[in-house]
Amino acid sequence: MDDLALARALHVLGVVIWFGGVSMATTVALPAVERGELGEDRLKAFEAFERRFVWQARAAVIVVGISGFYMTAKLDLWSRFATLEAWWMSAMVGVWSLFVFLLFIGEPFVLHRYFPRWAQQYPRLAFSALRGVHVVLLSLGLITTLGAVAGSHGWLFTASR
Repeated sequence: MDDLALARALHVLGVVIWFGGVSMATTVALPAVERGELGEDRLKAFEAFERRFVWQARAAVIVVGISGFYMTAKLDLWSRFATLEAWWMSAMVGVWSLFVFLLFIGEPFVLHRYFPRWAQQYPRLAFSALRGVHVVLLSLGLITTLGAVAGSHGWLFTASR
């Protein structure tokens, strides 16, 4: 296997792990926590799955970033960031950057500091808001993934004249 094939394989594997987990959290775990199906202590239930997945997500995001940068540099794809046809290149970097911020700064320094108090005072509102944010993040990720797969296989957005 050559270096580009390995980079692509690691990139896809990282995205699968990352957004598979976001999908599971958004569509299965958070709704169950929100309804109290995983116990009365919603915060404890949320933290139980969150602390197990956050390290997987962080590792996947790092792998995706390194492999994406490597492929872009190796194939000299920098010019794609300046075209509308390859919008998904910029979208990938944007979604990746957002998750880097959330996983390495927002989650440990903001969520862990303020969310427990909010979840104890207003559990329905807190978990509903958390699920809502996850829905937005999942949607951005899925749209970007769809665009990246389609675009990297030749389906480019072109403005009609």
